Amino acid sequence: MNWLNPPTSWHQDDRRLTVTTSARTDFWRKTHDGGIRDTGHFYYQEVEGDFELQLKVSGAYSELYDQAGAMVRVDEANWMKCGVELLNGVQQASVVMTRDFSDWSVIALPQDPPSLWLRVRRHSTTIEVEYSLDDRQYHLMRQASLLMQPSVQVGMMCCSPTGDGFTTTFEDFAIRSR
Repeated sequence: MNWLNPPTSWHQDDRRLTVTTSARTDFWRKTHDGGIRDTGHFYYQEVEGDFELQLKVSGAYSELYDQAGAMVRVDEANWMKCGVELLNGVQQASVVMTRDFSDWSVIALPQDPPSLWLRVRRHSTTIEVEYSLDDRQYHLMRQASLLMQPSVQVGMMCCSPTGDGFTTTFEDFAIRSR
């Protein structure tokens, strides 16, 4: 696995990756304020063809937009990130699709759960994102088209767009060919 924008502090063992994000990091393009930010932390591997990614994410989210989850990246202008994002003091299940311009959708999570499970599937040019509060019942958050290459970068993402950093843990990261 490789880092795009490695964090200052991280540790990995067999089942878990723990990251402390650096301050003022983000992935975002043009929408709303016109800015382009490609400074978030992304720990990835190259994946060819269709796949299913699964992971569990937990975090000490404290500042506006603190976020952690999964990412599928073609290049700096074409990518998807999903996971937990803190908005107005409430954890949200979040998806950002970027095709030169970023868009954003959120679903408020009940009672700030300690963890969120994510499942991301690629089928040709389609990305499907689901979340679960218990790793049993999954809920569809988004299905969208993304400009795809045969090989894409797939992995774990975290950022602190407005804050000084927070600690997040990724567990049970797995990618299966489909």
